[in-house]
Formats: sequence, C-alpha cells, structure tokens
Amino acid sequence: MRILVLGSGAREHAIITALLREEPAHEVVAAPGNAGIARDVPVVPLDPTDPEQVTNYANLNGVDLVVIGPEAPLVAGVADALRAHGIPVFGPGKAAAALEGSKTFAKRIMEAAGVPTGRAVRAGTLAEATAALDEFGSPYVVKADGLAAGKGVLVTEDRPAALAHATHWLQHGSVLIEEFLDGAEVSLFLLSDGHTVLPLSPAQDYKRLADGDAGPNTGGMGAYSPLPWLDARFGSEQAFVDEVIETIALPTVRRLAAEDTPFIGLLYCGLILTDAGIRVIEFNARFGDPETQVVLPRLVTPLSGLLLAASTGALGGLARPVFSANACVTVVLASENYPDAPVTGRPLAGLDAASVVPGVTIAHAATAVIDGVLVSTGGRVLSVVAVGDGFAEARARAYEALALITLEGAQYRTDIAARVAG
Repeated sequence: MRILVLGSGAREHAIITALLREEPAHEVVAAPGNAGIARDVPVVPLDPTDPEQVTNYANLNGVDLVVIGPEAPLVAGVADALRAHGIPVFGPGKAAAALEGSKTFAKRIMEAAGVPTGRAVRAGTLAEATAALDEFGSPYVVKADGLAAGKGVLVTEDRPAALAHATHWLQHGSVLIEEFLDGAEVSLFLLSDGHTVLPLSPAQDYKRLADGDAGPNTGGMGAYSPLPWLDARFGSEQAFVDEVIETIALPTVRRLAAEDTPFIGLLYCGLILTDAGIRVIEFNARFGDPETQVVLPRLVTPLSGLLLAASTGALGGLARPVFSANACVTVVLASENYPDAPVTGRPLAGLDAASVVPGVTIAHAATAVIDGVLVSTGGRVLSVVAVGDGFAEARARAYEALALITLEGAQYRTDIAARVAG
C-alpha cells in the first residue's frame, strides 16, 4: 500500500517502523516527520492539521491509507475531509475525537454508556473550581477540559497548587475537578471500526518526570509491555482485556455509534485498577506516546492490515492481533528544563552506536538536521526502545544504548520497568 502517516513524534516513528517491517514492502510517506523519520521514509512539508492540504496530497498521490498520529489533526477534522473524498483514514472524525478533545464530552459519553469512571465536576469559574476541590478533598485532581499536550492534568495534595492549576487552565476554557482514584495504571489500545473493537497488548507508562514518580507530570518518560502482574489479579492478560472490552470499550463505541459519531481509529483507554474495580481515567483518540513504542515492536500481526480494516469497517472479520512473548522497554531522553521551558537546538551524538546495541531501536521525537548537525527541537527528544527475552535484558539494553547518546543537559529516568525486571 501507499501509506501517509501524519505527525512528527516518536509515536509516528514507531508506527512507521512497524509498517516498514512488513513484507511485501509498503510505500510509506510522513508529513511533516522529523530528522529520524526522514532517514527511514520520504517526508513532505504538509501541515497535518490542514484538512484541505492533506486531502489534496492524498488525492494527487494515490494514497491508499492515511494514518493520523497526533490529536490535533483529529480535532481539526482532517479525518472527516479525507472520508468525504473516499480515502481510507485511521482516525476518528472531529465529533468522535471530542472523546479526547473535551473531558466533559468524554464524561457524558461514559455516563450514558454506563462506563465505570470517577466522579467529576465541570467548573467554568474559579469559584466553581474551588467549591469542587473542597467537595472532593485531597488529593486534588484538576484537568484542563480541552487538549493540553499531556500537561493539563495535576494530581496534588497541595490546595494552592491545585487552585493555581485551575486558574491557569480556566483562561483557556473550563476545567474538570475529579475524585482521586488510587491504584495501578494501565494503558490499553483498542482498534475500532465504529462497531467492533480489537485489542492490542496492555502497557504501563511513567508520567512523572523523575525517578520514584517524583516531579511534575509530563507527556510520558518511559513505558513497558506486557504487564506480567495482571495475571495475579485477573488470571491472565486476556481476562483483563476481555473485561475492559465488555465493560468499557464496546459500550463506549456503541454509544458513539448511537449518536451518529462513529469512532473509527484507536481508542486509548487510560485505566486505573482500584479496589472497587477497573475505572477509566481518560480516553484518547489516538495511539499513546510512549506506550506505542513498546506495544508495536511486540506486534506479530501486520499493522497495516489492522489499520486498513479499522478504516474500512472490516475488523469484524479479523482475529485478535498476536503479540510476541518478548519484553519491551522504552526510556525517553528529554531536554534540559523539560517540561517547563525546554532548552532546544543542542547537538545530539552517539545515535549510531546506540542503534547497534542488540534489540535496540531509536524513535525520534523532536529532532532536526541544521547545517549538517543533528539537534534537539523540543522537550522529549528521543525514545530509546529495547526488546529482550525478559525485562532484565530489555532494560539493560535500553540503558546501555542511552549511555552512548550525548545531549548537553539531557535528562531521563533510571527506574523504567525496574519493578518488573526482578
């Protein structure tokens, strides 16, 4: 197939890497991509959030499938424009993408579908936010209602910090004040064609900046897959996945279909395993980053066939995707002063040496070549991905590769997957 992947991050690089593994080879193009993606496939300077630009390119170049990576093009309605021209696209339309673009919309859908989640109050003023914080009590959970690039959520026992977070995001719209849910977090991706869902393998990511889950929330500093500890609680990964499908994913997809906003694409379920059962923390409308980097390397079933089937309403005829028994770990290399005001434009070196560590691939997130030099261009710069026969091996490989990469002021966590490495 001729496949266009929209986006410029490590998630998109991981998607492209998975597509390039397949035989026979696909013709993959990325827009706009980054320096690492450009080493693997052609990149084109399209604005991925411009429906007309993307649709014109796909039409003129005979694109068979468009895969939308980040959330912004979804909320901008790029998928709608492509579908209007009969182009298969993996990603929900603007209305269904509100599942991520509006926390209030997501809560309404969950309530209507009977999906288990935490209680929440929508606040449009600081007075309303203050009253809700006092109602729920500490720890306080404050979420921006709209897109916030992974930085809109604050969980804190510090009431002034919670009020400050609410005050900041109220300048951009409403906020949600939620009850605090305690337990282990799990990310589960499900492919949806608007009616049927097929699950990928669960992963766990690390949102906090520093070791021991200290520091501010980030877009994600690392992840691992699979989750062997699910067996102790649910009996098996499949039993856990089955419960999520029956109680969360299918009711949500069916509710959206009933409202004439079919969800076609990747339903990301951010889950928490409380003493009272599985609860939804949030939905996203696309592959998560960095979890994609650890789920797709384990995927045995060809990714392209899954994405095309979801895009064309044909998931019902497919078996569940198959995954290898390998462990996969990813560690994010971030710029100095991330997530506040990252220092960018600094040279990166050592990537070639890191890439030859057995089992290691590098997914570029924010890189560019300027005057012949590879430099960082954002907060999260790279995801170092490693597979192994077990977590100890995968972890050792990831950190061996990281030690070979140099970036002035770089930071990364040293405890990713330590709890499962034994």
